[in-house]
Amino acid sequence: MSYQEFAWTCADGTSQFACEWKPDSRGEVKAAVGIVHGMGEHAGGYAHVGRMFAEAGYAAIAYDQRGHGRTAGKRGHTPDYEALLDGVDRLLAEMAARHPGKPRLLYAHSMGGNVALTYAIRRQPELAGIVVSGPWLRLAFEPPMLTVAIGRIMELIVPSWSNARPGRVDHLTSDPAMAQAIQTDSLRHGVITARFFFSVQRAARQTMADAAKLRVPTLIMHAAEDKVTSDQASRTFAQRAGERCEFVSWEGFGHELHNEVRRSDVFAYVLDWMEKQLNG
Repeated sequence: MSYQEFAWTCADGTSQFACEWKPDSRGEVKAAVGIVHGMGEHAGGYAHVGRMFAEAGYAAIAYDQRGHGRTAGKRGHTPDYEALLDGVDRLLAEMAARHPGKPRLLYAHSMGGNVALTYAIRRQPELAGIVVSGPWLRLAFEPPMLTVAIGRIMELIVPSWSNARPGRVDHLTSDPAMAQAIQTDSLRHGVITARFFFSVQRAARQTMADAAKLRVPTLIMHAAEDKVTSDQASRTFAQRAGERCEFVSWEGFGHELHNEVRRSDVFAYVLDWMEKQLNG
C-alpha cells in the first residue's frame, strides 16, 4: 500500500488538504473511493478506512472539508453550502484524473453523508455507488432552543459566529482505543458556525423531500440507537428513495460505525456491497 498527501485550490483561493491510500504498484486498482468525513472530523481520522480499501484493491482519496482539518479557513465554518458540494466536485475530479476510466464510489459519514446525498440528488453525478454512514438528515436530539434562536439571528448578521459543543465520545464508539484516539486528536473539533449549521439543516430537509430523485445505487447504514443523528430519518429517506437505496441497521453500535469494536463487520458488508455494484 502507498500513501500520498496533496492539496487543491478552491474557487475562492482556499487551499484544501487531501490524501490517498492505494494498492502497491503490483496491484491493479478496482475502483476509486472518495471519503467524505463528518462534522468535526478530518481525512486523517480515516486512515484505517483508507488502508482497508487499499488492501481490498481500491484507491481511497479523502479530503478535509471546509472548516476542518488541514484545510485553510476558520474552524467549523463554510462560506455557504455550495462550497461543501464543490468539495465533492473537486474530489471526484481528482479521482478521475488519478484513476482514469475506473469506476468511482463515495463513502460518506454523518455531515459528510448529508453532503454526499445532497450532491447525488442535486448534481446527478455518474457514480457506481454511494455508501453513507449515519447521515445528518435529522439530528437525534433537539439543540437548545436559546442557542438555535441566537444562531438564526447571528447567521443573518455574523454568519461565522461559532458555537462550541464537543460531542460525547461514548456516543461515537464503545472501543476504548478509538475513544482515546478521538479525545487526543488535535485536528478534531466541536465547533460549528451559524452558517454551517443552518446550511446543513436546510439541505437535510430538502434532501429528505427530494429522496425519490436519487439515481445512484446507495447503501445507508445507521446505528440503531444513534444518539447523534436520527436512525428513523435514514429509514424514511431509504423508503422514499425506493429500490436504488438499501438501508442497514447496526444494533449495539455508536454513531461512528467505522470506529466501533465490530467495525470489521461493517467493512466486510461495505466491501461486499461495493463488489456487487461493480460486478452487476
